[in-house]
Amino acid sequence: MVKYADIINESIVDGLGIRVTAFLQGCPRHCPGCHNPLLLSFDGGHELGEEEFADLLLDKVSPLHQGITFSGGDPLAQADAMLNILFLIRRRNPSLDIWVYTGYTFEEVKELPALRMIDVLVDGPFILEQKDLQLPFRGSANQRIIDVRKSLAANQVIELEV
Repeated sequence: MVKYADIINESIVDGLGIRVTAFLQGCPRHCPGCHNPLLLSFDGGHELGEEEFADLLLDKVSPLHQGITFSGGDPLAQADAMLNILFLIRRRNPSLDIWVYTGYTFEEVKELPALRMIDVLVDGPFILEQKDLQLPFRGSANQRIIDVRKSLAANQVIELEV
């Protein structure tokens, strides 16, 4: 089961290209200035089976979509459900690129099996004192846009140029 709050059919602010964006429910961080404070509680949102959730997302994808983004809350707070959902998405549509936003750092989550199915990880907690609205696809200067496959292969963070 996965807990989610909302799905946006067409987003251009949650990664490169047109994307389906899923906002998962619950985050353990509670960063001051969080842009989705209603998604912090693990008690809110909707609950759905992982296969049904993957189907729901994939049904929203058109030939114009570049990929699917998972935001929140924090998707990696539901790492087991994310692994299953990502597996199902990859099996049905391997050409989609997958972005995940998380308050965890790459170093904290690089051993999670779900990471092997993610193309881009936007990592790190939101830090209000480092807020910068000029940065593409992130809210504070400490956050990184990471090419996950290259980073795992090199065993060091390799940021994506955007």
